Amino acid sequence: MKLAVRPFKKAGIIIFWLMVWQAVSLAVHNSIILVGPPEVIRALWTQAAVPDFWKTIVLSFGKISLGFILAFAAGILAGGVSYRFPVFKDLLEPLMSLLKSVPVASFVILALIWIGSENLSIFISFLVVFPMIYVNTMAGFLNTDPRLLEMAEVFHMPAGKKLIYIYRPALLPYLISGCRVALGMSWKSGIAAEVIGVPGYSIGEKLYMAKIYLSTADLFAWTLVIIVISAFLEKFALWLLSLADPGSLNLREGRFRPWS
Repeated sequence: MKLAVRPFKKAGIIIFWLMVWQAVSLAVHNSIILVGPPEVIRALWTQAAVPDFWKTIVLSFGKISLGFILAFAAGILAGGVSYRFPVFKDLLEPLMSLLKSVPVASFVILALIWIGSENLSIFISFLVVFPMIYVNTMAGFLNTDPRLLEMAEVFHMPAGKKLIYIYRPALLPYLISGCRVALGMSWKSGIAAEVIGVPGYSIGEKLYMAKIYLSTADLFAWTLVIIVISAFLEKFALWLLSLADPGSLNLREGRFRPWS
């Protein structure tokens, strides 16, 4: 019964805040400062009828997603190597501290000088996501149950099986937790980089032009697009990670295979 009520509860909460938003916009009564949901929907509908709208979404989505994927793979690889070879961890420590402490705006300006604006969002998304995945990968490896590792040594468990059956279950919760934060941050930083660099056919460019022309409705419409795409990407990425869960893997195989 509770599961059946939950969707209505969420819908009610969304409707409540939409009504608050509309009431505030009516009270302000200034379309430059704040517009209501109907104006945003009309602006979004108008934008969606233009072919460049979809081209802009595809290009921004592709670049930011590529930056995230590269950072995700590099973060896992670097984390695994750092766990296996502590000297590599010591070498990366200053770089990780630098990436976590330097403001994104500084990296954006430097990247504009180095690589220009076209691939700026890929580079910035990578820089923001990489340390998050690296830190969570290291945490997952370091928090692996030592008793399981001792058992694996006693029974001479192959390295590949050890990685799949011992390290993977310990690593997944940390990767999922890191992805929840990293996905949102990749989109925020990627779009911010596009707003500063203003590459052609990018969401950041549309946000910048909306600011130039004081088109608050377009600004809110593109912000809504960002929220929807970010939510979709998060759900999709977490679904892919869930496929690597030992429980779901055993369920698909229908049996458990020991390391023989």
